[in-house]
Amino acid sequence: MLARIYQPAKTAMQSGKAKTHKWVLEFEPEEARRIDPLMGYTGSGDMNGQVVLRFESKEQAIAFAEKKNIAFQVSEPKQAKQVFKTYADNFKFGRIGQWTH
Repeated sequence: MLARIYQPAKTAMQSGKAKTHKWVLEFEPEEARRIDPLMGYTGSGDMNGQVVLRFESKEQAIAFAEKKNIAFQVSEPKQAKQVFKTYADNFKFGRIGQWTH
């Protein structure tokens, strides 16, 4: 039973960073999903796939996994580079490679 510890990225549907500050401990699936022949639903007999634990810090998540003897893998978050632009940059003199009027 392997667990992943990571900090979730922001969703593409929002510009804010809500729900991205906590660390998540999630279990890797132990068996493949299968399709129910009658209804067409996908499912699995793996109950650990439903468990998602949230922690305030990475150290708390690691301490919990070590206390419960859970093998884990930590994924560090990637920092997004910020490009600061102003509205006036659309009209500045000498811009190269951008659409012009």
